[in-house]
Amino acid sequence: MLLNDVLPFLVKYWPLVLSSLVVAFFVNNKYWKGLNKYPGHWLAGYTNWWRFWDVWGRKHEWTTIRLHRQHGDIVRLGPNVLSFADPKAIKVIYGLNKGMTKSDFYPVQNAVAKGRRLESLFSTTNEDFHAKYRRCVNNAFAMSSLVHYEPLVNSTLGVFLDRTEAEFATSGKSCDFGRWLQYFAFDVIGDLTWSKRLGFVEEKRDVDGIITFIGNFLSYAGPIGQMPVLDLFLEKNPISLFAQRIGLSNFVFPVTLFAQKRSNERAGEIQKIKTYGLPEKDSSRGVDLLSKFALAAHDHPEFMTDTQILASCNSMVFAGSETTAISLSSVFYFLLKHPRVYAKLMRELDNAVADGIIESRLNRTVSWSEAQKLPYLDAVIQESFRLHPAPGLILERIVPKQGMDILGNFIPGGTIVGCNAWALHRRPEVFGVDVDTFRPERWIEARPEKQKEMKATMFQFGAGARTCIGKNVSLLEVYKLVPSFLRRFEIELEHPDREWKTHNAWFVRQTEFNTIFRPREVAP
Repeated sequence: MLLNDVLPFLVKYWPLVLSSLVVAFFVNNKYWKGLNKYPGHWLAGYTNWWRFWDVWGRKHEWTTIRLHRQHGDIVRLGPNVLSFADPKAIKVIYGLNKGMTKSDFYPVQNAVAKGRRLESLFSTTNEDFHAKYRRCVNNAFAMSSLVHYEPLVNSTLGVFLDRTEAEFATSGKSCDFGRWLQYFAFDVIGDLTWSKRLGFVEEKRDVDGIITFIGNFLSYAGPIGQMPVLDLFLEKNPISLFAQRIGLSNFVFPVTLFAQKRSNERAGEIQKIKTYGLPEKDSSRGVDLLSKFALAAHDHPEFMTDTQILASCNSMVFAGSETTAISLSSVFYFLLKHPRVYAKLMRELDNAVADGIIESRLNRTVSWSEAQKLPYLDAVIQESFRLHPAPGLILERIVPKQGMDILGNFIPGGTIVGCNAWALHRRPEVFGVDVDTFRPERWIEARPEKQKEMKATMFQFGAGARTCIGKNVSLLEVYKLVPSFLRRFEIELEHPDREWKTHNAWFVRQTEFNTIFRPREVAP
């Protein structure tokens, strides 16, 4: 009876009913959970489409900085999303045993194999799965493992320096330095993961188009991650995935295919490690990550399956090259833009050689242990990390259902919260009033307690239990390549008056960073 009365009304007044529902939807978004008390862009409270389009604009890191400087420590980025810029929020949001979980932003970045998502340490939202996974592979990425990886990095480093001299330094040709550093980072990942350079540097090309693919995929994942439901209609369409599972589609995710090709070349060896453990190897060469992943499968066969080994290799391809190349580009760019700093660092390197701190090798490379004895090098690298951290979006976490207090504010359960490294790294009370200035001396002049505070605020690798597991590997590459390259070559910008361009595709990569190299004379 009621339906007979209501249905004609809905039919007759459907435009009014529809518009009322739309208005109610947006008003509900605005006042949902009382989050309307937090300021932000006026559209952010009504719809996630605002942050989708802002992230699509590729400058979201500057939007976040501007909003926090305008509105304070807590800014609303979406109907259910809050960004925190106070460094004290790091321990609350990312600390151990806080009950926080990753949001649906992360599964958007899952690779796919045979129609099934490959959960990685980075992308999984299941904390129990992450804890088990991390226990299996944690030893492979520990700081103590660096000594085993340095010979692998040395292999690529020597080739990279020689190719730089042959291709650019002796010819005077301009170099797309950002791209060239990506080639280096990819070949290092090949050496570290499969004990085999992949040919990026030697062939001076994007092998299998994988760098282009990853760049395009991250450009997709950044904005789509703001509204993850869109991924179910696009890349992770359930119908498409089902077709792959039953064999109607033979599509293979390019990164997965890339990793599979390299791993299949050593299938027999890996099967032996899974069965019998890791044999004695020539320690001067180092033990690669694929071998360590296979050893984890030997030690934890109930969890570390072939799928997880492949997912681990995928993660190395996805994140291990992009972020390191961004960090390396930042160090060199800021040095070139600040000749005083460049000259001061070169004096430190030359003095270290003269004093015997750095061994005078023919190829002028610098070891990890030697680099740790160079305070100004460390200051330059830290300052570059500070001004241009690789991640350009908030690292999203979901507040547990009971809600929690974050810096004196009760945040309802289910709210997405997070911090953005670009905003944290520009806190004047932590880093000084000149936070927008590249000044490495701040890391040397600071008192021990201030240095501790500064380092605790640095967020380029994340924080807490989900800190980037490849952090130590990335640091190994950066601290070895930067001084080695500077000792071997003089560098200058092709167009000193131009600024580079940045592209926030979740990681903030750089373009139009063109340089000229010359062989550097040995300092007297």
